[in-house]
Amino acid sequence: MEKALKIASSPARRAIVLAPPPPKRVILVDQSTLYAESWRAVLACRYGPRVALESYREPSEAAARLSADVSLLLVDLDLPFGDGPRLVKLAQERGVATRRIVVLSSRHADEMHSLFSPDSCLAVINKTEPQQQNAFLMILDSIVLRH
Repeated sequence: MEKALKIASSPARRAIVLAPPPPKRVILVDQSTLYAESWRAVLACRYGPRVALESYREPSEAAARLSADVSLLLVDLDLPFGDGPRLVKLAQERGVATRRIVVLSSRHADEMHSLFSPDSCLAVINKTEPQQQNAFLMILDSIVLRH
């Protein structure tokens, strides 16, 4: 490390400037525009340009954007026509790692755990419980700040 610093600070050499990493790609699929906008504000305030939020009300729109480069996929379990669980399955098929998928719902966490096995997603989060929201922020911090 010292040698690299000496080389970089040497007047005979040009300093290497590293470009900032690209923003983490977070996709939110939820029917509520208000919920999406509230998370957009939280992410912007908490992480600034380190996160790029894509929000979709329609699962079909989100499905077209799913790929292995998604840093975090947030899916509302209660999308119309049972599309929440289908979108989770499709995301996995398109290369989104299960450790990058969080299922959201206003249902009780125990009910959501019965629908999703621990190996099918990173977490299930109740949208309305404050403790669950704190857990969700810890997940976001882990993905955005540490990975």
